[in-house]
Amino acid sequence: MALQALVDCGDRYKAALGSRGADLKVPRAVGDLIVVDRYAGDATTDFGAPGAIPATDRVPVSATELDRLIGLLEAAWQAFEAAANSAAGMELRPAGPRGGGRELGKIREHVSGADGSYARAVGGTSPPDDDWPAVQRALLEHIRARARGELPDRGPRGGERWPARYGIRRSAWHALDHAWEIEDRLTSGR
Repeated sequence: MALQALVDCGDRYKAALGSRGADLKVPRAVGDLIVVDRYAGDATTDFGAPGAIPATDRVPVSATELDRLIGLLEAAWQAFEAAANSAAGMELRPAGPRGGGRELGKIREHVSGADGSYARAVGGTSPPDDDWPAVQRALLEHIRARARGELPDRGPRGGERWPARYGIRRSAWHALDHAWEIEDRLTSGR
């Protein structure tokens, strides 16, 4: 089911990446995918978020690869901004079977707040969440420092810090998840 959902979103990922996704080969069937690892799910994965750090995200990243991954993250952020900007002043349909869902301003606050927590999860600090560009800059700075080995693997209370690749994966996933939520919830009049 999850693999089929990934295949079903392939064109959406490619569109979100714009020119940075030019070399992305979109799978057309589950059989086109190569599964490199499997993890048991938890409450986070049940919600749809990447909740476990894959072994591939723990592999050190070269400067060239880091730049490529950061470019993909920036493309995801741009896709979120484009979706939010296109919805400005428009009504979002209630989300889910029982209705509800955040309004656009609250979605923006949520995405910025999450990126602030991601900056802390890789081992850095974050400016106030109401300044998303500053939060993004802080997150990128801490991801780069983490990739260079300048931030510790464990926090002051012993908790594991996120590797650079996982910090990028998590933020990109989150930005696209909410970009697509906005697009899917737009009412008519577009």
